Amino acid sequence: MAEGSNRTRYALVGVGNRGTTMWGRELLAGWGDYVELVGICDLNTMRAERARAMIGTAAPLYADFPQMMAELKPQLVVVCTPDDTHDDIIVEALEAGADVISEKPLTTTAEKIERIRAAEQRTGRRVDVSFNYRFAPTAARIKELIDAGAIGEVVSVDFHWYLDNQHGADYFRRWHAFRARSGSLFVHKATHHFDLLNWYLDSDPVEVKAHGELLHYGRKGPFRGERCRTCPHKARCDYYLDLSADPFLDTLYEEPSAVDGYFRDACVYREEIDIPDTMTATIRYASGVQVSYSLNTYMPVEGHHIAFNGHRGRIELRQYEKQPWEAPAVDEILLIRSFGGGVERIRVPHEPGGHYGGDNRMRDMIFRPGAQDRLRQRAGSRAGAMSVLCGIAALESATKGGACAVPALPA
Repeated sequence: MAEGSNRTRYALVGVGNRGTTMWGRELLAGWGDYVELVGICDLNTMRAERARAMIGTAAPLYADFPQMMAELKPQLVVVCTPDDTHDDIIVEALEAGADVISEKPLTTTAEKIERIRAAEQRTGRRVDVSFNYRFAPTAARIKELIDAGAIGEVVSVDFHWYLDNQHGADYFRRWHAFRARSGSLFVHKATHHFDLLNWYLDSDPVEVKAHGELLHYGRKGPFRGERCRTCPHKARCDYYLDLSADPFLDTLYEEPSAVDGYFRDACVYREEIDIPDTMTATIRYASGVQVSYSLNTYMPVEGHHIAFNGHRGRIELRQYEKQPWEAPAVDEILLIRSFGGGVERIRVPHEPGGHYGGDNRMRDMIFRPGAQDRLRQRAGSRAGAMSVLCGIAALESATKGGACAVPALPA
């Protein structure tokens, strides 16, 4: 192992599931030669203590972020807090002289984007956004095909994402269910999808026409309670979540809820939920490409379908992430050439780790010296901003009607 002075000294802010695993336990286990966790910050001190034990570190705990920055002076801050809090933490970290990795989305409003980008320019520090889907082996192969002109100029894209009844419902149990916290799933979840499109097409979205309705969760539910653990309807609710059956979630969230009142098993049918669960959008790009997009959050399958239509053919993928049947650990990309060119079936095996190896490849890119970014996968604040701005425009269009322009950003 390299000497500690040669490793990047980083602080972790926010110890929910993603912070504790992806940027805590897993990062130290696989990239401990390159990073040193020097501090953990979370407003919930009990959760922070439990996360520290799960991560397997003796790093000091803080509830006060400015105090941690002043005392530890980390080189890097990893931000895994609720989306609406990212801007304050990112800006303060940059101004304290640290680089930042932000979990997606970068933030939730155009004003917060401007604030982050200005601080990055003013301080000369760097912000990375964790767009791990760019690094999945299949996504990388599709990008190579598009860049190589395998189907000629791309003119339109069909892109449809499916969240199953477990994953999709989870967003409606948590703080994500409120626009003020997450910006809606047009921002929180679709930031991944819009970023993939921006990256694949090497262009910016300029206009969005969208629809979004709450059709399944929230006030559309047949009954409701405060939370699963105390709900009188648990015996007949399809979405009943028994936290005690998951030791990780139970340890990280149940007793710590006494500190901040945040229940990990809040009712998916709460009447105050104000985000859509069924979303469609038509997106126009600066390059002229037209995109048809949808996001559904209560499907019996998990995964996505994407197809790129070009003057010389079509690239198509149906990727299954979870489904009620066995699927091979390999993706099949169809490269269908026009004018009698036939079809080429390109098989891409899944790799170990989250997102079929995308999480590991992204951490390699960020932390291993000498990594080559030939596909421009590493995403900075501009990429994070453009995907959020597309989601903001989609939500505005769905709420007010009509098409909404996506603000332009300097390159």
